[in-house]
Amino acid sequence: MRAIKLLSDGLISQIAAGEVIERPASVLKELLENSIDAGATEILVNIAQGGLKLMRVTDNGTGIPAEELPLALTRHATSKITSQEDLHKITSLGFRGEGLASIASVSCLLLISHQTNGKHAWEIRSEGSRLMPPEPSSHTAGTTVEVRDLFFNLPARRKFLKTEATEFAHCEEVFRRMALSHARITFTLRHNGNLRCHWQAAEGMERIRSVLGEAFSEAATWVDEQSAGIGLQGMLALPAYSRAARDMQYFFVNGRFIRDKLIAHALREAYRDVLHLDRHAAFVLYLTIDPEQVDVNVHPTKTEVRFREARAIHQFVYHGVSKALAAPRSGAESSLNTVTLLPDTSVSSGSAEQPRAGFVPTVPTLTYPRQTYLPSEMIAQPFNFYQILSGGESGKAGGYARCT
Repeated sequence: MRAIKLLSDGLISQIAAGEVIERPASVLKELLENSIDAGATEILVNIAQGGLKLMRVTDNGTGIPAEELPLALTRHATSKITSQEDLHKITSLGFRGEGLASIASVSCLLLISHQTNGKHAWEIRSEGSRLMPPEPSSHTAGTTVEVRDLFFNLPARRKFLKTEATEFAHCEEVFRRMALSHARITFTLRHNGNLRCHWQAAEGMERIRSVLGEAFSEAATWVDEQSAGIGLQGMLALPAYSRAARDMQYFFVNGRFIRDKLIAHALREAYRDVLHLDRHAAFVLYLTIDPEQVDVNVHPTKTEVRFREARAIHQFVYHGVSKALAAPRSGAESSLNTVTLLPDTSVSSGSAEQPRAGFVPTVPTLTYPRQTYLPSEMIAQPFNFYQILSGGESGKAGGYARCT
């Protein structure tokens, strides 16, 4: 048996990169999250050969000081959390402090940044695990991260990548998710020098229209549910607009795209009586919740979350979607532009029938025409859903597995 030895920093970084950086789309996700966390209002992405040859992300965010550039490419260094308490109420998209370091360990990376109040820009280069000292550079206020020759030092990983068209399709999907969750940012995407997407900053549901198209928006109804500090907003396609695949399902929690079995089950149940078994719903939904009530530190890619009151969230989403699907569409289309996407969930203007900013509707008595079946791990003692949401002690008793 071989002797136990400490791994080198370079090998540790490459192992970590294997968890975080699966393909070019993973790189784009990390870079876009950094730009959004930096307060950017414009983001420009240039990609060449599906992201393997080049990926350049430029933003007009706050920038990075020259003395912090080496730290930006160091593992477990971040400005987004500082204490253990911060880990329990994460409000930023990134927080692990390993995204840029992982990218730098498997590519040739150039980072140029100019602070808003800085005299000039600075740049730092990295080739694999070899880091160069910072140097003066030229750049407008903001940051550019340029990633070239991804996986140049991991040929085995490059062999598992797909064609250029497939890899770019994955990048485009990541770009689309970020654009849907942050409507007030202007997004531009170019591939091999050709303009592929350009979405101006928008208000309300206009971003959904521009990203998913008129056909979706015309066949969709809107949902706007609030209760006990939890909100659900977005657009639901009616059953007539069902899909053969799950290619138009977007669910965001506090602005973060997630895939969650609990949420997926709630949505399937809501659509079960109106959708054929081999068809899939189309939707864009935004759940707002107190950051302390959801744990996003579950998976390295940050696409999985864990809710503190999972059963209550399941029932809230199920009820909100069921109610929206059952409601008549009259007046819905004229109200779409009045709903403001995350992080501001207030309603700007509209008819008297629309919810007011800060208005929380009276919770109705819920009646369900059929039994709601839940995964076995979710079936527990009965409880009262709305009392749990409001934190009452009596919320630990009531009825859940069967709603009548």
